[in-house]
Amino acid sequence: MSVWLATAMAVAAGHAEAQAQPSQTQSSQTQSQAPTPATKSAAKSKAPAKGAAPKTAAPTGKKPSTPKTVDEVVVTGAAQNGFRSSIDRRSYGIANDLATTTGTISDALKNIPSVEVDVQGNVSLRGDPNVTILVDGKPSALFRGQSAAQALQSLPADSVERVEVITNPSAEFSPDGSAGIINLVMKKTHRIGTSGSVRYTTGSAGRRNGGISGAYSNDSLTVSGDASFRHDPQHSINTDDRSQFDSSGHDLETTHQVIDNRGPIDTWTARGGVDYDLNKKDRVSAEVHALQNAGKFHNLEDLKGFDPTDALDQVFDQAGLNKNVRDNLGAQASWRHTTSYDDEVSASASHEINYERGETEFTAVTTDPPEPDLFQDIRSHNALNLTDLRTDLRRPVGDDGKLKAGYELRIDDESYDTTSERGVSDVTAGPDPTLTNHFLYKQTINSAYATYERPFGDWTVLGGLRVEDVEQDLNQVTTAIVHDSNYLRAYPTLHVNYRWSDNQQVTLSYSRRIQRPNPSDLNPFLIEQDEFNFRAGNPNLKPERTDSFEAGWQYHAGGTFYLATAYYRASANDFTDVITDLGTGALLDTKENLASSKHAGLELVANGHLTKDISYNASTNIYYAEIDPGNFPLASALGILGDRSAIEGGGRFSLNWNATTKDIFQLSGQMNARRLTPQGYSDPMFLSFLGYRHKFNDKLALVFNVQDVFNTFHARSFIDTPLLRDRAFGTGRIQAAYVGFSWNFGSPPKPTRPPPPPPEPEPEAIHG
Repeated sequence: MSVWLATAMAVAAGHAEAQAQPSQTQSSQTQSQAPTPATKSAAKSKAPAKGAAPKTAAPTGKKPSTPKTVDEVVVTGAAQNGFRSSIDRRSYGIANDLATTTGTISDALKNIPSVEVDVQGNVSLRGDPNVTILVDGKPSALFRGQSAAQALQSLPADSVERVEVITNPSAEFSPDGSAGIINLVMKKTHRIGTSGSVRYTTGSAGRRNGGISGAYSNDSLTVSGDASFRHDPQHSINTDDRSQFDSSGHDLETTHQVIDNRGPIDTWTARGGVDYDLNKKDRVSAEVHALQNAGKFHNLEDLKGFDPTDALDQVFDQAGLNKNVRDNLGAQASWRHTTSYDDEVSASASHEINYERGETEFTAVTTDPPEPDLFQDIRSHNALNLTDLRTDLRRPVGDDGKLKAGYELRIDDESYDTTSERGVSDVTAGPDPTLTNHFLYKQTINSAYATYERPFGDWTVLGGLRVEDVEQDLNQVTTAIVHDSNYLRAYPTLHVNYRWSDNQQVTLSYSRRIQRPNPSDLNPFLIEQDEFNFRAGNPNLKPERTDSFEAGWQYHAGGTFYLATAYYRASANDFTDVITDLGTGALLDTKENLASSKHAGLELVANGHLTKDISYNASTNIYYAEIDPGNFPLASALGILGDRSAIEGGGRFSLNWNATTKDIFQLSGQMNARRLTPQGYSDPMFLSFLGYRHKFNDKLALVFNVQDVFNTFHARSFIDTPLLRDRAFGTGRIQAAYVGFSWNFGSPPKPTRPPPPPPEPEPEAIHG
């Protein structure tokens, strides 16, 4: 794929430039970002008269004679799927992705360049799993910790308007996430008057989802609300083959394990919001939301053990039930005072509470050697509180400069409480102190930032600095382990853009990022997942630090867009999963800091038309990964000696065929890259998608989708050390077929007034 894509970009660039018509380029505002109160009246006065054709700027064939910042480039049309780029981010509209009508946010992310999603729903950027997920530019407790993947696999994709991929964020954003940021821009656009939609989808194996949304909007007030549900049966089968050796390389024990896990996930969401313009310059907004995610899974586990002569010496069976419920409640309020596009001050406050309740109940039967049955009941009650207060300033400086500055206070206050009972049966079970523990986690971050952007002829420079003071308090109440830390760090960023021609730009950027451990990675209590798998956190984990460099080239002409980005990331204090042998076949999974790692790669993206009615979107990422264990304390014992390196690659494609004005077909596929680990590697995964949509009219549409068409979305991971060899294979069994409809009602389309931040002035739009 990568050779073809590189050749096609080089050949098609010349072809597209020759075919581009001057009248296809015009200055306009982006459609998804409506005027603010201060500019609404101005926008009305500039609007063409009813029935009149929109004005198109006459082409001059010359570059601007005065300095001008490099504004957002907008590429519209089915092939481009609403792709946009600016000096520090890329944005992808997902409205034309048919998977969003029936799928989850996780499904939508699988079709976004740079993003990879594995079988368990874990997200990575360019092969790096250390990703920060924001909602409308703000952190959310939904996407924190081990439950983040489940949230992405549960929330409906049609609640998202755009996905911003920010691989080298400016100082305006928190430095969390060494790989970068994925910002989910939620739908907030509402028509003047009353409007809404109803949608319902049913699928194979009892899958179903639906939702309703409605809004009322006039010149100064918007009231909106929506609700949705999703029933998604899950079924995964995982096999694991392990061989353990002594220091001389002799076989000690071999095990074969099969785990069958099945059950439904049910999700309900509700949201209500109001935006009110106090006057032409001031807007106040408020929103409340609620979400419940509930799962009930039946688990069957079978394990057989063999001695060095391959004689069966262990037979173990376990049957159990896992139930979990997650409630998310949140509220936020904001105020914004806008004088012009780049002159604004805003303040916002939000608070979110996550309640997590889980219970795992199982009975283990060991028949060889004969042992008494083991019944165990593990209950967890977790509370995650997230408070975020911030104020931001945007202001022009001189004729061409732009200043942004702000302050943010973020407080994460979390409690993890686990109790356990153990016995021969549920009747005789009593408290089990080895699994009962209470862990408290609190992190307070005070941060301030400033960025300054200024053009110098065809060059535009955006520099920034963010300073954070972090206080972290850990308290393992059960074992009386207390660990406190405090540190002050500065995170510089720099972005440079050069306008090579009217159709081409070159970008350079640098940022310093940090990856803080999840609370569960810091809890030192030893947790038994089953008789052969244990997990423990490490309170001494240091934050990972990454210096990220990028150089990119962009080309756009007519309805065609090409992008090539070379990147290099150097990290210190990397943390990763490390597996150690506890004896008797049991393994411990914990986290350790590695000395360093390096990633260098090339990402290529191409969007365009093959014919008038067939459009394409393709991307590939080829990278070199190197892990240096250095003085890693367990490296010698585990046989991890010297550097480990590999060249990996992955990619995705999609084809869209507009068969008629009412019918569209879509075919897409993606292959995740092979991933290097300190003790082995994970194999690549391939996923395919087929979709069809028929529009009966502007209000009613029918959609048919097939996910994982060829049933190839499987996970394989390998561990190879002198003391341990492990082969794991898992399948999520996500293959499914869906049929659904959507019906829109209310006012006809008119200019809208959503509350997102104001657009950049005069972005260049390219219409396919």
